[in-house]
Amino acid sequence: MAETSLDAADRRILAALRADGRLSNARLAELVGLSPTPVWNRVRRLEEQGVITRYTAEIDQKALGLADTVFIEITLDRHDLGLVRDFGERLARMKDVLEVFMVSGDYDYLARVAVDGTAGYEVFLRESLYRLPGVRNCRSVFTLRTLKHESSPDPS
Repeated sequence: MAETSLDAADRRILAALRADGRLSNARLAELVGLSPTPVWNRVRRLEEQGVITRYTAEIDQKALGLADTVFIEITLDRHDLGLVRDFGERLARMKDVLEVFMVSGDYDYLARVAVDGTAGYEVFLRESLYRLPGVRNCRSVFTLRTLKHESSPDPS
């Protein structure tokens, strides 16, 4: 997406929706100081331009029995186009994988995974990750505590 010009009202709308994506149009209009029709038109334009990419519910992973988050640095054994593409797509489809990034540097992918402790992580490694072709090695880091979590940048 190309950079989009956002005015102050657009940024107020984005900030309000970032805080609560379930706001009604009337409540959103009240919060940003505009009438409902212009707010509705602006939200639709922001969606069409790809500034707003989706609406979602955040679910506490602990409520699903997945109390731990692990970051996994993954290095592939080779870098041919087919393997790189296939590996990334297959990793992204795994249910416990929350995010996957192709990265530069010492490893090829960085994955954020939700697991149920070290036993759950071992199951993930043996039954999911290590079954993917092309894995040369992995390095894992368990998080101790989340100090900040945002799903999108601050629009202000």
